[in-house]
Amino acid sequence: MEKFFKLKEHNTDVKTEIIAGITTFMTMVYILAVNPLILSDAGMDYGAVFTATALSAGVATLIMAIYAKYPFALAPGMGLNAFFAYSVCLGMGKSWQFALTAVLVEGIIFIILSFLKVREAIFDLIPPSLKKAVSAGIGLFIALVGLKSANIIVANEGTIIGLGKLTERPAIVALVSLIIIAVLYARNVKGALLIGIIVATVIGIPLGVTTIPEGFKAVSMPPSLDKVAFQFIPFEQIMTKEFWIVVITFLFVDIFDTVGTLAGVASKSGMLDENGKLPRVSQALTTDAIGTIFGACMGTSTVTTFVESSAGVAEGGRTGLTSLTTAILFLLSLFIAPLFGLIPAAATAPVLVVVGVFMMSSVMEIDWHDLSEAVPAFLAIAMMPFAYSIAEGIVFGIISYTLIKTLTGKSKEVSPLMWVLTVLFILRMIFL
Repeated sequence: MEKFFKLKEHNTDVKTEIIAGITTFMTMVYILAVNPLILSDAGMDYGAVFTATALSAGVATLIMAIYAKYPFALAPGMGLNAFFAYSVCLGMGKSWQFALTAVLVEGIIFIILSFLKVREAIFDLIPPSLKKAVSAGIGLFIALVGLKSANIIVANEGTIIGLGKLTERPAIVALVSLIIIAVLYARNVKGALLIGIIVATVIGIPLGVTTIPEGFKAVSMPPSLDKVAFQFIPFEQIMTKEFWIVVITFLFVDIFDTVGTLAGVASKSGMLDENGKLPRVSQALTTDAIGTIFGACMGTSTVTTFVESSAGVAEGGRTGLTSLTTAILFLLSLFIAPLFGLIPAAATAPVLVVVGVFMMSSVMEIDWHDLSEAVPAFLAIAMMPFAYSIAEGIVFGIISYTLIKTLTGKSKEVSPLMWVLTVLFILRMIFL
């Protein structure tokens, strides 16, 4: 382990990495229940999608561990699965096989872009201030996701969002767990996030938040993939305008979700070099593309790097041993799905809030006195939770950075690629 992952060089050890990997898994295990639910609305078989979700997450994260050696975990992405089910299938009236084929083509294009180092160039040329902003924006975004999942924050017609009823049981469980995690961290207790999840799950049993079904069995064989694996449309149906619009949308969201997640988590954990670049970023992006192709073949929506990886990084995870642990747990979850299915959203919600706190510290490294840096950074931060999209936050940050720097006589600070991205983003807003 020491020789392969270079643990001492990264100032970590086996115990820390394993705890970090378990924590990452526990914060994103919800995808094993949520992804099949969403894709079943598109007509896909729930059990088969569960197996595809666990298998694709396990394999993709394993590749990340061994090939890229980063503590990042992958799984079918939230938002992308909603677009798959509700926009493409239910909104456009297309079959889930149509959407699945679009995901496959997107993954193939990603492989090509990775070999051409296009995605690597995008990552490297995002200005340092925006990378710091992305980290903070992701922190706010995942904190909002956590608060919403525990019904602490709810939809509100009058004010768009508002405070939920804190006397409801999920909110009580989440708030108690949040205090426990904060106290444990303040006392420098290792595994604070994981302990918080376990305690919240246990507390939730008498309150009815954690439900244990009758005849509960922790171990079972995974459902068959037969109903969803390799279910693609014929080639002639690919050559349509609608199909390529769907592919481009998948491409756009996935590229900038992934780039944003890598930039944000790497920035917070000190993985970026002195030039603000992430070593081996090409391997990380290639892993993402391979995961998408594998996931589509198994029968699930786009596989992407999960922002919840920041939970493991917050626990001290710095190498591929963290993601190796997460990968093993995903593969084991194929057989003990009912056990992991017990964890309620209220148990993982406070973890996301605490990780959001950690990621906000990067705002201190932004020059708030220079408005040509501050305004784009603020827009990137604000638009992630407000638009409920990491990708849209990056879009607003890049467009405003390019225009403000140019109009204030600082065009030399704007790379040609930033202009290309700005033009493409503006065209997307107009036509897509």
